[in-house]
Amino acid sequence: MRKMDTVFIGLMLFSMFFGAGNLIFPPFLGAEAGSSYWLAMAGFIVTGVGLPFAVLFAVSLVKGGVQTIGNRVHPLFSTVFMVVIYLCIGPFLAIPRNANVAYEMGVKPFLSTNSNATLILFLFTAVFFALVYAVSLNPSKMEKYMGRWITPVLLLAMVVLCTVGFVKLDAPLQSPAANYQSGAFSTGFIEGYNTMDALAALAFGIVILTAIQQRGVQDRKQLTNYTLKAGLIAGTLLALVYVSLGLIGGKMAAAGSFENGTDILSAASTLLLGESGTAFLGFIFTLACFTTVVGLTSACGQYFSNLLPKVSYKTVVLLVTLVSFTLSNLGLNQILKVSVPFLVTAYPLTIVLITLTFFNRFFKNPKKVYGSAILFTGVFALMDGLLAFGVGLGPVQVVKDILPLSSMGLQWILPALVGTGVGIVISNLSKKTSTLDSLEAKAS
Repeated sequence: MRKMDTVFIGLMLFSMFFGAGNLIFPPFLGAEAGSSYWLAMAGFIVTGVGLPFAVLFAVSLVKGGVQTIGNRVHPLFSTVFMVVIYLCIGPFLAIPRNANVAYEMGVKPFLSTNSNATLILFLFTAVFFALVYAVSLNPSKMEKYMGRWITPVLLLAMVVLCTVGFVKLDAPLQSPAANYQSGAFSTGFIEGYNTMDALAALAFGIVILTAIQQRGVQDRKQLTNYTLKAGLIAGTLLALVYVSLGLIGGKMAAAGSFENGTDILSAASTLLLGESGTAFLGFIFTLACFTTVVGLTSACGQYFSNLLPKVSYKTVVLLVTLVSFTLSNLGLNQILKVSVPFLVTAYPLTIVLITLTFFNRFFKNPKKVYGSAILFTGVFALMDGLLAFGVGLGPVQVVKDILPLSSMGLQWILPALVGTGVGIVISNLSKKTSTLDSLEAKAS
């Protein structure tokens, strides 16, 4: 590939990652973390940038991608896990969330109190998803639309907003909120889950590999090499944007209290750019959400059309678009209710799967290691998910609370390590048993 092809694919990947959550969470982290900002942002970047990059790398290393990685646990687990991931980062959660945020920031601020918000949301999402459908129909053109046209405009808008913020905002960072006074890094680490980018990377891996293969690259090492380069471009841009938005949030904290990152950016844009700042911010949000939704829709189309060969890519894209359009009209609050429970359950499993992938060559029997590690991790990840849903655990809660790192929401790490160790032991024992059996068979 030409160097500029890699650059444009990297820009396309950035635009697919950069959606609603990537705009909302960094400024709120900055406001909450205060003087602990840099430590908290470091944790955020680990899960918000480093982990998605690792996922892309792992997917590019393995022929068959995520499906093959999941098969190392069990084919049924692989299929169920990936279907759940795709549905949640697609039509059941992430896509409707992005469409609603685009409406909340791009349209709602300009409505009068007498406006029929329900009808306007319906009309906005109808136009929004019609455009998403049109762009997603031809994935081979996505790099052209998103990498060469939309992303440069989005980046320019972000540069303008952040530059004006750095020049005009000079308030010092405030004292950190309670949850950032101790364990700022781990709190930022957990906040990075909210971007959903590590889960999205499981899906975007297909899109990026397809874009590279369409340029004639088929060799596995070259695919990995170009994926790493594109991921590095996207990851660097994401990190710069996160740091910039976080600093704006940290400096805005002196202006008052805010409920979320949306409020912070709305106040900052008005303060920095006057009344036109609201429209400018709405433009940024709408563009960012649109590119992410296109990327997710295309990824779902490619995955499900491969999983179900009788269903065409265009049919899946149409179904994803229609379901997302319908759920988007339920409203943002209803959609967000299920996001945290899902994320705290899915992220530990994803982290363990990807980590094991890099050490796969050292395992004598990968299935036993993967299966044991996922089983131990899954039990405690599921506990966190149930708690986030408001389901009490009773006596089991005591076991969870005594585990190391429980106060940081990372109590699954020790069970994951124990599960991996148990799997390695079982793997080695089964290897020795099979060797002894073969020797006895020969002797007899």
